[in-house]
Amino acid sequence: MCELLAMSTLHPTNITLSLHALAEHSNSGGHADGWGVAYYSHTDACRIRDTNAAYDSPWSRFVAEHGLISNLVIAHIRKATLGEVMLENTQPFQRELGGRIHLFAHNGDLPVVRESADFRSKNYWPVGNTDSEQAFCYLLERLRKSWLCEDPPDFETRWQVFQSFCAEMRPFGPANFLYSDSEFLFVHGNKRTQVDGLRSPPGLHWLCRECTRESEGSQVSDAFSVAEVVSGDSDLQTVVLVASVPLTDEPWQAMAEGEMLAAHRGSIVARASP
Repeated sequence: MCELLAMSTLHPTNITLSLHALAEHSNSGGHADGWGVAYYSHTDACRIRDTNAAYDSPWSRFVAEHGLISNLVIAHIRKATLGEVMLENTQPFQRELGGRIHLFAHNGDLPVVRESADFRSKNYWPVGNTDSEQAFCYLLERLRKSWLCEDPPDFETRWQVFQSFCAEMRPFGPANFLYSDSEFLFVHGNKRTQVDGLRSPPGLHWLCRECTRESEGSQVSDAFSVAEVVSGDSDLQTVVLVASVPLTDEPWQAMAEGEMLAAHRGSIVARASP
């Protein structure tokens, strides 16, 4: 299965990401079918994707060597299950809604979503042919009314739609989701292929960290480094990390099957379980 990573911070930060090292943390192996990472800047996002394996991609080396500035990042390393290996099927996916770039990444298999007419969107069409992108288009369709009526909709409205969407997806297969509307990071943990080869929870883990300007030069892990606070009046930086498997020896929290959380500027602002 795929490997997911997301980060939300209080202050914009130089972020260095080694996608090759990140893939090596996976316990399912074979992540050679492309990768992508998206860095938000206000309501827009810089998105870098490649169909080559992370270890054989010049863009991956660029990402690893150049800290890009952001306070909200979503990354995905692909092991293809549904859909060919091509750029159209490489995550994270993005769409515009309400004048903002929305991002989505999925770990798992939802063949029913790709095949059933019940999950077709009237206003958003997949560019590729994955179940993941079809699910994203369906989520945007669910969100569309509130985003077009309000600028933007309040958090509770967005949170309720996300919870409802996740509840609808869960019966169809592994459904680990990362979604962002440029302001909040929404996360749904489900189940994934574990070391024993069985699909079971946890599908995602999360960790909250606090650090100061003086301490931020250290690595978060061999896969991920938060280099320095770029702006902000406080010396304190808070970070929320979400990953398929723990990236450090710190006490990461395993997400229960169907657990959801929302993060904003380095803090968990909502949690829910089915």
